[in-house]
Amino acid sequence: MTPSRPIRLLALAATVAVATSLASPAAASTGAPSAVATDLGTKRPAPPSANQVVAAMQPGWNLGNSFDAVGADETAWGNPVVTRELLDEIEDQGFESIRLPVTWGQHQGTAPDYTIDPAVLDRVEQVVDWAVDEDLSVLLDVHHDSWMWTHQMGSDHDAVLAQFTATWEQLAERFRDQPRTVLFESINEPQFAGVDDTTAYALLDELNTVFHDVVRASGGRNADRVLVLPTLHTNADQGRLDALVETFDALDDPNLAATFHYYGYWPFSVNVAGGTRFDDVARADMDGTFARVHDTFVAQGIPVILGEYGLLGFDRHTGTIEQGEKLKFFERLGHQARTTGITTMLWDNGQHLDRTALTWSDPELFEHISTSWDRRSGTASTDQVFVRAGAVTAQTVVLEPNGTRFRDLYDGKKKLKQGRDYTLVGNDLTLSATLLDRLAGDGTLGTRTELRVKFAGGLPWWIEVVGADVPVLGDATGTTDDFAVPTQFRGDRLATMEARYADGTNAGPHGWTSFKEFDVTFAPDAAAEEIVLRPAFFAEVTDGAPVTLTFHFWSGETLEYVVRRDGTAVTGTAG
Repeated sequence: MTPSRPIRLLALAATVAVATSLASPAAASTGAPSAVATDLGTKRPAPPSANQVVAAMQPGWNLGNSFDAVGADETAWGNPVVTRELLDEIEDQGFESIRLPVTWGQHQGTAPDYTIDPAVLDRVEQVVDWAVDEDLSVLLDVHHDSWMWTHQMGSDHDAVLAQFTATWEQLAERFRDQPRTVLFESINEPQFAGVDDTTAYALLDELNTVFHDVVRASGGRNADRVLVLPTLHTNADQGRLDALVETFDALDDPNLAATFHYYGYWPFSVNVAGGTRFDDVARADMDGTFARVHDTFVAQGIPVILGEYGLLGFDRHTGTIEQGEKLKFFERLGHQARTTGITTMLWDNGQHLDRTALTWSDPELFEHISTSWDRRSGTASTDQVFVRAGAVTAQTVVLEPNGTRFRDLYDGKKKLKQGRDYTLVGNDLTLSATLLDRLAGDGTLGTRTELRVKFAGGLPWWIEVVGADVPVLGDATGTTDDFAVPTQFRGDRLATMEARYADGTNAGPHGWTSFKEFDVTFAPDAAAEEIVLRPAFFAEVTDGAPVTLTFHFWSGETLEYVVRRDGTAVTGTAG
């Protein structure tokens, strides 16, 4: 029988304490747990340190868009009622902790008591109890309150501070007897309206300090509970990190942890400005973020929780980012977190785990996320190659072994032959024209097969071989609320869209770039054979001015199309 989490943590603390004491008589100076005398004169291990508590939470998962939902109850944003079966499944899937976001202000009475609805407290406590019973650690926070009322602290300081204090007084009292595996987070994504950064840092320091003092004063297990403090906006720019370090230094409490959020390099995260690939710029953004957090906190002995991570485009749907590109993002993020000693908590607002069927919407994506928790997997420059009948040529895919090495290439169960079907020079895997012609050269459009690149370790990388031809666009009429470009995709797939006026200036939203945001301004629909242009696109297009659209397809094909808005009427002409 697997021991419960508190027992596992105490066992870990004891092991570290014994091993350290055997190695050095000055063990106490290392930060390892020391033995504590009991009334009987024997010794028992000290409670696990903050670092051990946070490390034992890896990996974690967010119960997003449930208790943080703004509305009547936990179903207000479309998710079902939370069940114990859901938490049992989360534990079965390998997660060790959950983050429980809750928006409290909507359930509070008026000043001066700001009483939280007892029924809401009871319900949240029930879920916390379920999680603890499932051996899951819990990170409980104050969530959308950050933009609903605490953000007004700069202009309504005393009222905000009074409500914030009353909120945490009630939460500290209600959860004071929960085990050490229940952690509190002061405020989600703190932000302050109408103030500069210097003032915002001071306001956040005040909130974090009040949170700390209120919880500690409530006694019980709150006397040394691990408390989690965020940076401003939970952002990891160096200035944000340095400001939080000052709060840690002032509080001088060993039972604190820091938290930040990471959703990637923004153009890639939402697929705008040509950010279709997880390229060197996006990788450098990720690597730099984790390096800064490690050097500022982890290396100084302060544990860190990545409280949310993912890609911002997922708020619309996970298809906003091409499959292989997002797999590379999550594979690398897991590696960065593991090697920098940062605990991760996947943001899931219902788009990943179906909370009724208890199945993953994208099993391949979750497999890459979960595998990254303990090892690397090889990837490649692409996961798709497009083959045009009558013009078949060899194609090269650049492998990214990530510390492992290439073993073999398969088509189904058939092992392909090096030298005949493919060549490998360094990391350049070249698929021969003969192979591609055999697999997809007969003119049939669409996915023909998936080649499996087997590495010495980790997951395989799949390369989809797609029969394709040049897409065909058609003329159309419609309105700013309902317009679509008739499109015969012919096996190809749309990557992005540019929009320019006749003089070459950029058209549509995000006027600083010609490349528009995927799904927000345009969206391909292969089943309906059309590319939809959203009302958000036309809302920022000059009336009466023709706009040339350039559609970029993953095969490398580009096609032009001209649209013109006259009032609410729209006409489209193929180039």
